[in-house]
Amino acid sequence: MAISEGVLAELRAVLGSGGVVAGDDPVAGFVRDERGLLTARPAAVLRPRSTEEVAEAVAVCHRHRVPVVPFAGGTGLVGGAMPVGEREQVVLSVRGLDRIRSVDPADFALTAEAGCVLTDVQQAAERAGLYFPLRLASEGSARLGGAVATNAGGSNVLRYGMTRELVLGLEAVLPDGRIWHGLRSLRKDNTGYDLKQLLIGSEGTLGVVTAATVRLFPLPRHQAVALLALPGLESLGPLFALAREQLEDRLSALELFGRTGLELLLAHQSGTRDPFDRPYPRYLLVEATAAEDGAGLAAQLERFLAEAVERGLAADAVPALDRPQARALWALREGLPEAEKRAGGAVKHDVSVPLGSIGAFIEAAERALAAAFRNVRVNAFGHVGDGNVHLNVLLPPTRAPEVSPLVHRLVAEHAGSISAEHGIGLLKREALAEYRSPLELELLRTVKAVLDPLGIMNPGKIVK
Repeated sequence: MAISEGVLAELRAVLGSGGVVAGDDPVAGFVRDERGLLTARPAAVLRPRSTEEVAEAVAVCHRHRVPVVPFAGGTGLVGGAMPVGEREQVVLSVRGLDRIRSVDPADFALTAEAGCVLTDVQQAAERAGLYFPLRLASEGSARLGGAVATNAGGSNVLRYGMTRELVLGLEAVLPDGRIWHGLRSLRKDNTGYDLKQLLIGSEGTLGVVTAATVRLFPLPRHQAVALLALPGLESLGPLFALAREQLEDRLSALELFGRTGLELLLAHQSGTRDPFDRPYPRYLLVEATAAEDGAGLAAQLERFLAEAVERGLAADAVPALDRPQARALWALREGLPEAEKRAGGAVKHDVSVPLGSIGAFIEAAERALAAAFRNVRVNAFGHVGDGNVHLNVLLPPTRAPEVSPLVHRLVAEHAGSISAEHGIGLLKREALAEYRSPLELELLRTVKAVLDPLGIMNPGKIVK
């Protein structure tokens, strides 16, 4: 896609010659999505190094009606940061905005720029003796701006909430190039519409997030982890209730996976061993954390495990006796996506259903898929403490048009959502149009039209 030399000259005047890459040099990492399902060639890649440079570059694009695709870590799974369509588009990378601006232990708050890698944000908090709880499998490469733009979830949602619960304030560049200075650390601010919540989860369609002020928490210095072998999915509901009762607000994660997932790990992840002496249909990873009283935390977990086995909710349980063992148990859950990839890929679904419907949904989906596709294997896993199921069908990703409508229909029948934490992007846009009401879609388009009347911010994503 060509872009006029005049526009390129204006952008270079703002960003410098190294801040604009155009022509036949598309820059590795900006032309292919994380899963390899989409490819694109932007007209140019913009590399600003400050909020002011982002604003000036976006203003140039606004004047010339050049669409802008914000890009952070590129770890999204629904094509949300890929330039699509016939119009010439530029990718605007926020990776150059990578400063931790401030850490305020007294206020339990941290302000960081959008290009900061999540692990850098976590480490900055830990150096102050505090904890930033956003935990993703991709946290070593995902950026804060992308997490905010997609309202990322992860393994700590049960205790700490989604990204939108962690954000206190935002700084963002609007589609016309104006800067909204909304960086605040207030827990209470009842002065009209909460504008930051419009931008969180908007996937770059309403503006470019350039910095965020996020909540910090006491550092959980003690951890208790165990893996339970379940006789079946009917145990999930009672186990969740028991975990809440026994572990109280120290419960930080409940992660489900099945025998199919463990077999993938045994075949494709070196060093994996089965923690049990016989196979079971399902496994539940439980984690509790605390800032103090490690002995009391371990005793709480032991009581929970003993009662779970005594009541027949778990067939067996393996507690981690130290941190290396805890890491080994977590590696079973966290290694599933990579094991899937090594096995040939999958048609992936990131969905959510009410907590009481998780078992029924997974069983219904497995039955329906087995009836529709011969010898199919389903790898169902996820953050079941918050209703999030990754229902991945071990078929080539190119078969998604056959598989996903069936899964999405079952999600709707169980009063769920077709996207729990990955967002809509490009890949789920048509499904969103089918499963959201006409009024909801009208309201989404109205918000987009008000904030971005020229339609230049990440066009083609979420809604047409």
